[in-house]
Amino acid sequence: MVGGWVRDQLFDPGGAGSDEDFDVELHGLDASTAETLLGHFGRVIHVGRAFGVMRVGKLDADFSLPHRDSLAAAGAGGTRPGRAFDPHLGFTEAARRRDLTINSMAWDPLSGELIDPHGGRRDLDRRVLRATDRARFGDDPLRGLRVAQLLARFDCEPDGELRALCAGLDLGGVSRERVFEELRKLLLKSARPADGLRFLEEAGLLRFFPELSALVGVPQDPRWHPEGCVWTHTLMVVDEAAGLRQGEARDDLALMLGALCHDLGKPDTTNADGEPLRSPRHEAVGAAITGRFLGGLRAAGELVTRVEALVRHHLAPARLVGSGAHAKAYRRLARKLAAAGVDAELLYRLARADHLGRTTEEALARSCDPVERFLAAMRELALNEAGPRDVVMGRHVVARGVPPGPRVGAVLRRCRAIQDESGSTRVEEILGRALSDEGDEGD
Repeated sequence: MVGGWVRDQLFDPGGAGSDEDFDVELHGLDASTAETLLGHFGRVIHVGRAFGVMRVGKLDADFSLPHRDSLAAAGAGGTRPGRAFDPHLGFTEAARRRDLTINSMAWDPLSGELIDPHGGRRDLDRRVLRATDRARFGDDPLRGLRVAQLLARFDCEPDGELRALCAGLDLGGVSRERVFEELRKLLLKSARPADGLRFLEEAGLLRFFPELSALVGVPQDPRWHPEGCVWTHTLMVVDEAAGLRQGEARDDLALMLGALCHDLGKPDTTNADGEPLRSPRHEAVGAAITGRFLGGLRAAGELVTRVEALVRHHLAPARLVGSGAHAKAYRRLARKLAAAGVDAELLYRLARADHLGRTTEEALARSCDPVERFLAAMRELALNEAGPRDVVMGRHVVARGVPPGPRVGAVLRRCRAIQDESGSTRVEEILGRALSDEGDEGD
């Protein structure tokens, strides 16, 4: 057993952050013999023959053979022909291709022995991140991101040499999918993801995320943001959001990305020379930037849509409460959220993180009354988990003598507006008013 599973078991056996898959390295067997033996336990699938990784049936395990080069060193094309596998290489030498000493340990399930030739357990106990082999660390520039997510997950500090190595990495050629996966782990698996993001800034790696690096130094009105620039606020919001994760990966990832992206529009909208400082329409501008940012990381379309909606509406809870909005406004917001696959409960979590991720007197007192009142209103209207359901359907309109065509759609839109304004769920009442309004418009 090698890699992250060994590390996680030593750090927190069975913990929530543990890697679920097993990585097994087979020593003393050539490729053909290994495949034959594994075949007794299920169908063997090669995950790229050049990588020497095999999956067996439905087992949550990757089986590989020892080799001298880094898996990631295959480059942008994904494979390197002629990889030299050596079943007799020995674990000490095979582990040199691994990134960090805490990931370069093995556990022999037959003898129960921990194999730790590079001092990984000592480093884990000291909470130190150290390169396994300085000369080979740069084989995969993605390792800079991995250092960021591991230091945040395990509350570790990179040693000086590792910091220098990370600062010299170029993430430009790394596939966006791999970058997104490391970002996902950072946001979902660490209690303080801001530590990892701050490391990216310190190591000069934030430049490969221009949408994020643009936040550094952007000023904010000290009345609402005494903590400092937009980047400082964003880091605080991300950590607040981490405390609001509920263990459901789909919503938690949308929440965390919403926290990371919620103010991406401020660099383009802040009147830095004005008094007071303002960032008009930064939510709408930020939603568009968010779409480009996540799209560039090859995030799933559904996820992008959800995060865009959270960014676009992250100020709505406080604004609705502050303006004394009526139920109609809450229903309209719930419809917009539902259309993007988001509910008011998720928006509430982002708004709460945004409200508390600053150093105002109210935030330091852990008070966010407007956001709490927003959620209470949504729950009272039964809109916290879904938008209003249209009660008038096309068939109802046609049954009242309206011929199929564009006019039906126009009547349905009026019905929706009437339903949102009145709160009525009676088909005939809503439809009657809509048709009556149509007649009045015609007159």
